[in-house]
Amino acid sequence: MPAETRVRPVVAVLAFCGAVVAVMQTLVIPLLPHVPELTGSSPAAAGWLVTATLLTGAVFTPVLGRVGDMYGKRRVLLASLAVLTAGSVLCAVTSDIAVLIAGRALQGSALAVIPLGISIIRDELPPERVLPAIALMSSTLGIGAAIGLPAAALVVEHFDWHAMFWAAAALGALDLLLVLWAVPESPSRTAGRFDVPGTLGLAATLVALLLAITQGADWGWTSPRTLGLLAAVPVVGALWGRHELRTASPMVDLRVSARPAVLLANLAALLVGFAFYANSLATAQMVQEPVSTGYGLGASLVVSGLCLLPGGLAMVALSPVSARISAAYGPRTALALGAAVMTLGYVVRFFTSHSLGPIVAGATVVACGTALAYSALPALVMRAVPAAQTGAANGLNTLMRSVGQACCSAVVAAVLAQVTFRAPGGREAPTLHAYLLIFLIAAGTALAALVAALFLPSARPAAPVAPAAPAAPAGSAPAGTVAVTKSEPAAREGT
Repeated sequence: MPAETRVRPVVAVLAFCGAVVAVMQTLVIPLLPHVPELTGSSPAAAGWLVTATLLTGAVFTPVLGRVGDMYGKRRVLLASLAVLTAGSVLCAVTSDIAVLIAGRALQGSALAVIPLGISIIRDELPPERVLPAIALMSSTLGIGAAIGLPAAALVVEHFDWHAMFWAAAALGALDLLLVLWAVPESPSRTAGRFDVPGTLGLAATLVALLLAITQGADWGWTSPRTLGLLAAVPVVGALWGRHELRTASPMVDLRVSARPAVLLANLAALLVGFAFYANSLATAQMVQEPVSTGYGLGASLVVSGLCLLPGGLAMVALSPVSARISAAYGPRTALALGAAVMTLGYVVRFFTSHSLGPIVAGATVVACGTALAYSALPALVMRAVPAAQTGAANGLNTLMRSVGQACCSAVVAAVLAQVTFRAPGGREAPTLHAYLLIFLIAAGTALAALVAALFLPSARPAAPVAPAAPAAPAGSAPAGTVAVTKSEPAAREGT
């Protein structure tokens, strides 16, 4: 098949897979207020439909990225999509909260599809096509979330809620068929032994951190459980880091991750993830506040989701623009510009949060900045790591976005719960100042991402772990040896 006719299906299929996986992250948010009644469970148990997805996504994203580097990215991509489909079917056939949580955990593990897709793009596409393709692939995290919320809200309001999960299962099955048809297996492999202790240490550290962040408000920030988990994070993390530095084939190469280009790109990913998620959470809740609060619009669940749709469409349109900026001026410039636009968007939101049109406009400006920033992050990472570590490195970068979103969720919930007033009718409601404070915090976070981007070092070639060697069967070469058959796109800056 000619290269041009083959490239387009690969990019389109991988981007579709990324968007489907991103939809899964926000699929149940419109359903959450109704889950206790529908399943006979408590609100705390219903919250685990989000927490379980977050935890498994955080753990499996870097792990499966590493597994893909070692054993084949297409193979791991197919396995991830199969697990997503199975989890969707499990949710579709039950109303039991424990089974629903298990199904959502399976759905969350498929977040690794996005860094795996970015790695496949790097391996398979000609150099001149790589930047636009990874820009689109990276933006699917925001695109899927923006499309998923209104779509899920429509289902919740007009159909049986199980239909939402049947649709997710159908999309997962379609993804599997499309990948089997269009996506080739990558010839690049990282040899060595799979790091089981490193995997368990990483999982323990992430679970402790994210459980404390996501459950701290319900458990109490000074409760023994929350404080115990927070205390465990540096202890377990230090032991894990010590092991990773001593093993020959680590789960996460901390020496590579400590390079300023990688470290600052991951910090920027965390900050951009925080700022992006504040836009989604605050917009959806703010427009639904009753008119009696003095600032709320009393909008329906569907309308609140549709407020984010223009931002999702803008992200689709701007991903190639970000790629052109990265190609012309370097991904560092694209990231800095994206963070600056996000900051500007929150300034707009601070002064115009009184009617629907300006709210949608401000949310769309933030989404435009998110598109520029998200699209630049994988290019920064790829220019800073050896080709054989692309999957693991992009998995870690995607993980940092998820951690940022988890931190944002906790901060938004805390602000809305603490800055309140007694609304007409005796209802305790967040004040307008609560939302404005969220916008200020998000603007400060985006500004910090801009600073991190400006401190990224100038371009220089990534130091290889070992000399490149001809393709060989996995496991037949010394640890660290890779087979690379594609040339890297020229970089002007960003590492």
